[in-house]
Amino acid sequence: MTDTRQHILATGRALVARRGYTGVGLSELLTQAGVPKGSFYHFFRSKEAFGCALLDSFVEGYADDLARTLGAPNLPARDRLLAYFQGWRTRQSGEDYEARCLVVKLSAEVAELSPGMREVLDRGVSAIVARLAAVIREGAEDGSLPAHSDPQALATTLYQIWLGASLMGGLSRDTAPYDSALAATAALIDQQGPTS
Repeated sequence: MTDTRQHILATGRALVARRGYTGVGLSELLTQAGVPKGSFYHFFRSKEAFGCALLDSFVEGYADDLARTLGAPNLPARDRLLAYFQGWRTRQSGEDYEARCLVVKLSAEVAELSPGMREVLDRGVSAIVARLAAVIREGAEDGSLPAHSDPQALATTLYQIWLGASLMGGLSRDTAPYDSALAATAALIDQQGPTS
């Protein structure tokens, strides 16, 4: 039974990655997944509940990716941060829509539509920003970054820069916004903070 639930989520992920949450109808999802409506409602009480489960599943998988990238052993924190954002650039600008970040894809679309989905997205973003802040602190400890007075604020700024770059990159269909974001990221993380 869990396999059916996972199959519905995987099928939904592929469809939503291409057309967005509102662009995918329930009948299309069921047809693509090859499951009857009753099976869908056995696992999800509504399309919104499905959307929350889809985002939860993505955020969970993304946390594993973060652990691999930002927690890579034997790499200084600065290199881990830049590798994470370089990976963001590659995924978001590539042709593989399923590799793109679902948080980026759905943030603007569902924020006003679904309080439940907005809560999952907010929780996911908070976890990402907290992990980025931790790596910034680790950079001060391992000497690969200067000490920053507010790693959480810097991490939030970096995440906002990359969200903006993703929106601009989606509009322009080129990598220039990501390249600018990468340069801004390097400048911000390398910038010596004020001394106390």
